This record gives sequence, C-alpha cells and structure tokens, in this order.
Amino acid sequence: MQTTNGRRRLGVDLTLLAIIGVLLIAAISAGAAAIYREFYSPTAFVQRYLDLLSAGHAADALTVPGVAVDSAELEAAGLPASASDALLRSAALATLTDVQIGPETVREDGTVLITTTYRAGAYAGSTTFEVARDGWIGVAPTWTFARSPLALMDVAVKGSMTFEVNGFALDKRQVSPEGTDADPSAPVSLLVFSPGIYSVSVDSPISATPGVAVLSDSPLAKVPVDLQAQPTPEFVAIVQQRVEEYLTACATQQVLQPTACPFGYVVQDRITEPPVWSILTQPIVTVVPEGADWRIPPAEAVAHIDVGIRSLFDGSVEDVSEDVPFLVTGTIAVLPDGTASITIGGPS
Repeated sequence: MQTTNGRRRLGVDLTLLAIIGVLLIAAISAGAAAIYREFYSPTAFVQRYLDLLSAGHAADALTVPGVAVDSAELEAAGLPASASDALLRSAALATLTDVQIGPETVREDGTVLITTTYRAGAYAGSTTFEVARDGWIGVAPTWTFARSPLALMDVAVKGSMTFEVNGFALDKRQVSPEGTDADPSAPVSLLVFSPGIYSVSVDSPISATPGVAVLSDSPLAKVPVDLQAQPTPEFVAIVQQRVEEYLTACATQQVLQPTACPFGYVVQDRITEPPVWSILTQPIVTVVPEGADWRIPPAEAVAHIDVGIRSLFDGSVEDVSEDVPFLVTGTIAVLPDGTASITIGGPS
C-alpha cells in the first residue's frame, strides 16, 4: 500500500516537473523571441536607424551598415557619382515624429521589406526599407540595408550662388565638382537621408525666396528641386540708385551722342556750342531673373537737351530746348564674391 502511494506521489511530482519544464521552456522561448524582436530583428535594426535620425545623430546614422554609399553604388542606381555629402550632417536634419514600423515581409532571397510611416515636419510620409542578413554575433543575427536609405536632391537655384537647406548655408562652388568654375545655372547634386524633410530657400542681400519643402522618402531616388530667386527690395533700390547715377553722369557729356549712354540727339546742321544735357525724368527700374543672373526690362526715361544749331543752308541759328524720351535696359551679373556687375544700355 505504501509502495503504491509512493509511486503515485512520484508520478505527480514528475508530472509537475514536466509542466514546470514546459512552462520554463515556453518562458525562455518567449523571452528570447522578445529579445530578438527588440534588439536583433530587422525591425529593431530599422528602428535604431530611425531613432538616430529623429535624435539628429547624422554621423552615427551614417555608420549603420548599408547606409554609406560609394561612387560605384551611386552610378549603379543611376545617380551622379560626384554627389556631395555636405547635407549628411546634424545641422541639416529635420525632426521625425510619430514613427510607426509595419510588419516584416520576407522575400524568397531572404531579404526583408519593412515599411515605416512617420511625420517629417508637417508632412506625413511612408518609406520602405530593404534589409538583408549581414552575419552573426554569437547566436544573434546582424543586419544591413540591402539598398542604402540615402537619396539625392538635384538642386537648381537660379539667381543666387548661395542657398540654405533646413537653415544650413551652402555655396554652389563648395558642393559642385567644378568648384569655383561651377555654372551658376547648373543644378548641384546633394546626398540626403531618407526619410527626411528638406526646406530649400534663398536669403541673401541680393535675392530671396520662400522655402520649398521637399520630402525625401525613397532610398536611392533622385528628388529634383527647381528654385527661382527673386530680387530683394534692397537690391532693386541699389540698382535704381546705380542707374540714376549712371544717367546723371551721361548727362555731363557735352556731345550730341553721349558715349555708352542710352540717349542722344541727331542734327543735320552744325551746333554753335557744346550741348547741355540734363535728366528730366529718371526711369523706374525693375529687376527680373535672367537665367542665373538678372535683367533690367525696358524702362521709360526723359532727358533734356539745350543746344544752338546753325543752319548750313542760310546760316541762321536756332536755340533748341527739347525733351528726349529714351528707354533704359540693362543686365546684372552676379560675381563670384557675391557682388553684382550692372551694365546699362538702351534697346538694341
């Protein structure tokens, strides 16, 4: 009887131990799965990259496996191999918020697609990342971006050699492969993080624009930006002043056709004394874009001439006092040092 009871107790104990063992194994498995999802899964890998961007840690984000690219990768993606990395810095990053990571989709080749949603500034966005196995740390897998999450902005800014991206100042000559010989009207290629919001604007003494916001949401994609700067009121005022000074100087020339000036007077007879010019009405100057530079559209003005004219026919003298309407035009070239060279003339 005692033996039977002992066997029953042993059976109960073994059953309890088995149940405890199963529960322990399940707990360990669940814990391991949780640790994997939190630290070693493709989702965790993408989350760390997005956390670095959200915190503004650009240098650390660049060290994430698969982020940095070389010229061969850029060319393979159809992007310029000479693209500048000037914007891959914390000063040019905007904040990401409301980041949500969707489920993982495993391809037949083992790569994993992960789609994320977020807000970049005031804009909602979505980006799909491609992640691949990159080895092991002990029994834990490591991951890399199979396709770099960097993108490229092709920025064409007309009317200014300088511009700002998210408040970070850039000069075309600093980021163009041509350096100081950079074509002012040619776009410059700039690598940017994806996802990210980039506001491009111009704010210089000569020209300015409102900001144009561009969302970079596709890895290794080209994002075109075309921006036409407009002259500032201060710049137009300076041009107006220079035009008035120029015309006033023209009026000091005591000849019928002042040299390199947009006005003159034609007579068939002889003059008795050097003519006297004055500017009766100065033009109201406007400035408009002309490619990478500027142009002064035709503006009406009036000069006045006083001159004595002797007739070749009968020798009589006539004192002429006449208003001479004319048009003023001009071109304005922005020089490498940021100043402007103004050339004033009349209609051709």
